[in-house]
Amino acid sequence: MTRWLVHPIASFFVLVVWLALHSSLAPLHLISGALLAVLIPLLLNRALDDPVRIRRPGVALRLAAVVLWDIVVANLAVARRVLGPLARLKPGFIEVPLDLAQPDAVALLASIIAITPGTVVADIDDERTRILVHVLDLNDPAQLIAEIKHRYERPLREIFGC
Repeated sequence: MTRWLVHPIASFFVLVVWLALHSSLAPLHLISGALLAVLIPLLLNRALDDPVRIRRPGVALRLAAVVLWDIVVANLAVARRVLGPLARLKPGFIEVPLDLAQPDAVALLASIIAITPGTVVADIDDERTRILVHVLDLNDPAQLIAEIKHRYERPLREIFGC
């Protein structure tokens, strides 16, 4: 089975994007998406990097649930803050030091931060030891850094074996 799924993560994302583009779970879309999810990585195998090995799939699923929950909560928090008095907002930048060693893990952490409403990744340094994050409402920088490291970076270190 792994011979057909040479890049299982890429295959997963091809299928998800295909279904999202069609906004449908109809059998035709599922079958065509699954076919593309197998064929595209096979055809691009030489152009793609070696597949990433997920060492702890259970931790990956928990992290996905945490990220989805945080996105919902952050959407509500951002809406409340934006609909309130804008003068109370305290935008700012924080620099998050990284303990991640793998480039894919750093990229995934940056993506998680970027898709969470109220935060945007402004820069990743060349050595991948720090991420600069812009925050819409920054009350306690140290607490936010600790939260990012605990909620996202720690599970990523387990998942990628960093």
